[in-house]
Amino acid sequence: MTSPKIPAASASTGLLIILLCAMGAGPLFNYGVSVSSALIIEQLGITAGQIGFIVTVVFAAAAVSSIWLGNLADKISVRRQMVLIFLGTALALAVAAFAESYWLLLVAAVLAGPAQSISNPTTNRVIMRAVPLEKRTGWIGVKQSGVQASQLFSGLFFPAVALALGWTGAALGGALVCILLWLVSLKYVPSSAQLARRHEAAPEPEPAEVTVDTGKISTVESKESLPTVVYFFAAIAMLSGMGMQATNVYLPLFAVQELDFSLVLGGAAAAASGIIGVVSRIAWSRRMQAGAEPSRLLMLISGGALLGVLAFLGAALWQQPALVWTGAALHGITVFGANVVINAGLLRVVPAHKIGAASGLNSMGMYTGFALGPLIMGLLQDMTHSFMAGWLFVGLSYLLCGAVTIALYRRTLRKENRS
Repeated sequence: MTSPKIPAASASTGLLIILLCAMGAGPLFNYGVSVSSALIIEQLGITAGQIGFIVTVVFAAAAVSSIWLGNLADKISVRRQMVLIFLGTALALAVAAFAESYWLLLVAAVLAGPAQSISNPTTNRVIMRAVPLEKRTGWIGVKQSGVQASQLFSGLFFPAVALALGWTGAALGGALVCILLWLVSLKYVPSSAQLARRHEAAPEPEPAEVTVDTGKISTVESKESLPTVVYFFAAIAMLSGMGMQATNVYLPLFAVQELDFSLVLGGAAAAASGIIGVVSRIAWSRRMQAGAEPSRLLMLISGGALLGVLAFLGAALWQQPALVWTGAALHGITVFGANVVINAGLLRVVPAHKIGAASGLNSMGMYTGFALGPLIMGLLQDMTHSFMAGWLFVGLSYLLCGAVTIALYRRTLRKENRS
């Protein structure tokens, strides 16, 4: 059945761009710290492991707050949620800008976490309420690519500004960007009344009456429970997130310390992943929009991410800078797509009134992985004074992710055989 047309103001290009920016605003703090890590280490006299712990605190705060904020996203206006995202990140960056001690950076990290954890519930809710059904998966791909757009921006912006104005100037510049984006969002984000009118014009089917298809996984869900596949997605998000965020945080420092890249060139390696990640996330979303089965795509993602880890190991073993770029490209092509597949899958199985809660559960898994990945890799680097053990850990996280994905795929086959 074709969805009723929605006024252009509800699902405009401007709104799509704001959703992309909302996904990219929160990670500005993490990426800024990561690509400026060599400078911050020298300025504060801290270790690589302590840099990883900063990002761990960000994502621990995000994981702890994700369930509550996910439920909150179903209750408060989207415009209020944009305040939490954009101005929350701006506050974290402003605090970090004047951090003269490691502990103040950790305070900034705590502030940055909630701004990131609410971004998925907020943007998913807007898409379900303001975007026609046939366009939602495409919008998911574009808005999820905001994280990689943020990585691209950070890789180019923070090292260049930090070299000219120091970390303080770079962090304040990032805060100013967030404030400007929030002001622009006021024009494009629908009010609660506008979203309510859209929902009345094109209401979602009652979940108890509709059979929902996730690839070949068909279930009829009650109003109260979340589909079992949501918990599979949360586990996959955690395991893929461990490897993805460990790589995001330590790729620039790895390139600088192990292969003698400059600070700017190390940031460019992270930016390269971001450029490719933007394109790949849109490509993965198109596969989902074409009806691809999530578990099959996630198996491809896990296998490709393992190849990227092998490239980084080869770069360290044979001192081949070209393999750093190869690994960065594979990183962008593969694991960045996991969240697109998962979030598009959530929209298939979760009713509109529960999307915030389901997104919050998924975010808890993802941010738990994001917290553990940099922490473990940083500890391994501090203990061994090498990135080799860290890359092996990243490879193990992708192997486990692949194992859970295979379990989901087998569950899919069993349901198909019974139907």
